[in-house]
Amino acid sequence: MIRDEFASLVARALTDAQAAGDLPAFAAPEVELQHPQRPEHGDYSANLPLRIQSLVRMRAVEIATALQRHLPSHEALAEARVAPPGFLNLYLAPGWVASQAAAIARDGERFATSDRGAGARVQVEYVSANPTGPLHVGNGRGAAIGSTLANVLRAWGYNVEEEYYINDAGTQVAIFARTLYARYQQTFGRDAPIPENGYPGEYVAQVARRIRDEEGDRYLQAEGDEPDPRLGERGIELMLEEIRRDLEAIGVRYSNWYSERTLQAEGGPYHTVLAQMRERGHVVEREGAVWFASSEIGEEKDNVLIRSDGVPTYFATDIAYHFDKLVTRRFDRSLDIWGADHQGHVSRLKAAMRALDASPDGLDVVLYQLVTLKRGDRVVPLSKRAGELVTLADVVEEVGADATRFFFLLPSAGAAMDFDLDLAKRRSEENPVYYVQYAHARIRGILDRAGEAGLSAAGADATLLTHDAEQTLVRRLLLLPEVIETVVGELAPHHLPHYAQDLAQAFHVFYTQCRVVDEQEPELSRARLLLLEATRVVLARTLGLMSISAPDRM
Repeated sequence: MIRDEFASLVARALTDAQAAGDLPAFAAPEVELQHPQRPEHGDYSANLPLRIQSLVRMRAVEIATALQRHLPSHEALAEARVAPPGFLNLYLAPGWVASQAAAIARDGERFATSDRGAGARVQVEYVSANPTGPLHVGNGRGAAIGSTLANVLRAWGYNVEEEYYINDAGTQVAIFARTLYARYQQTFGRDAPIPENGYPGEYVAQVARRIRDEEGDRYLQAEGDEPDPRLGERGIELMLEEIRRDLEAIGVRYSNWYSERTLQAEGGPYHTVLAQMRERGHVVEREGAVWFASSEIGEEKDNVLIRSDGVPTYFATDIAYHFDKLVTRRFDRSLDIWGADHQGHVSRLKAAMRALDASPDGLDVVLYQLVTLKRGDRVVPLSKRAGELVTLADVVEEVGADATRFFFLLPSAGAAMDFDLDLAKRRSEENPVYYVQYAHARIRGILDRAGEAGLSAAGADATLLTHDAEQTLVRRLLLLPEVIETVVGELAPHHLPHYAQDLAQAFHVFYTQCRVVDEQEPELSRARLLLLEATRVVLARTLGLMSISAPDRM
C-alpha cells in the first residue's frame, strides 16, 4: 500500500533528521498517516510532529519542517507541505496516480490481496442457530457479517475455515422433539396437544406431515408411550436441510458443520474440559449444582456448569467447544459472530479459556444488534399471523440475495438496523446496492460497445489520465487495500459497502464529466477504457468480498 510506503518515508526522514542533529535522539512512536478531509491538504497527512513535540521540546511546525527537509524522494510523491499547527501533508504525483490504472487492470482479481495473515489458521463460526426452527432475519445479519469477514480474512492471507455449530443436544432439542411428536400424532387423527412450552409454529406441523408422507407410521407409538427418539433426530435433520438451503440462497457455504452431540460423547471434549477444570481447582459444588469458580479469577460471579438435574448448561458445552477449537484443533484464532444478547457471555468464556491455559487473546467475538423490518416508515410486525415477513427466506424471496446481504452489511455490527424492504427492491439510485451494481453493469456495457467498434485499452497510455475526475477515480481505486486492512483490524465489514458506494459515485462523476469513447481522440479513449477496466476490477472485487454479484447487465 502506498500509505505504508509514505509512512516509511516519514520514519526515515525522522531518523535522518536525528542523525543530522536537526532533531534530538529519542524513541519515536510508529508513524501514522490519515487522509485529510479536504483534498487541498494532500492525500495523506502525518501528525507525528504534534505527537512528539513534548518529547523534542520544539514547536510542532519546526519538527514538521525538519522532516520535510529530510524526506526521501519517491516516484509516487509529488511534494510535502508543512501546515499549521504541525502537520506534514503528502501529495501523490499525478503521473504515478495515472499509472496505477494499468497496474490495477493488470492485477485483476489479485488486486488488494495480501499475505499479511501469513497463513494463520482462523475459524469463523456464525449463525449456529438452534435447528428447532427456520432462520429469522437476525440470523441473516449474522450470516452476512460472518461470511464477509471470512472472505476478507482469506484475501489478507489467513487460512480460514467457516463453521456452523449445531445445537442438537439439550433442553430445546428435547422440547422440539416432543412438539414434533404431538404434531406427528395429529397427522394420524390423534388428539395430541402441543406441550405447554412447545413450539407452536406451523413449520413443525409441516415437518411432521413430510415425515408421515415419506416414512408413514414408523415412529408412531402406543398412546401414552414416550416418543421414538429417532423422530426427533429426523426432524432436526429436516430443519438443518432447510437452514442449509436458506444460507446457500445468500451465498453461505460452510467448511464444517459441528454437532454439539460430539462434545458430550464419551471421551469427548466436554468430559476432558470438566476433568481439567476440576484438577486445576476451578470447579466447586454447591446447591446441588456444579459451578465454575470464575469469581476467583476476576469475574463478578461464579457460573453454573451442571444444573442440579445433572444437565450441562449451554456455558459448559461452549467452554468445551472453544477448548476444542483453540487447543485440540489448534486454530490460531477463533472468531465468533453472536447476537448482542450474548454480550454477557463473552467475558466469562474468556475467563474459562484462561483457566484452561487456552489463550483468551485467540478468541474474538463480534456482537451484532437486532434487525427491524420496515416498509418505508412502517414497521413490519415479525408475526406470521399478521401476514408479514418473519424468516430470512421470506426476505430473500422478496428483495433478492444481493440486496439482503448489502443491507445487512451497511450499518456497523454494533448498531441496530432498520431494513427497508421497499427501498431494497427499488431500481433507482436511492437503493445503494442497485447504485453500485449499476455502475459495474454500465462499465461492462461501455467496454462491450467499444469492443464492438474495434476499440480497446490495448496499448493505452495511462499518463493521459490527467482530468480531475480521472485522478479522483484512480485515488478511490487505490483505497481498497486500506479498506480491507481496516475491516481485518476492526472486524468491521460495514466499511466495504460504504467504500463501494463512494467508488460508484466517483465513477458516475467521471462518466458525467469525461467522454470515454471519442473518435476524434482515440489515444485518450484507450486510456479511459483502461481506467474503466480498472474500475470494473475493483468494483467486482469489492462486491465479491461481500459475496454479492457484479452484474454485466441490469
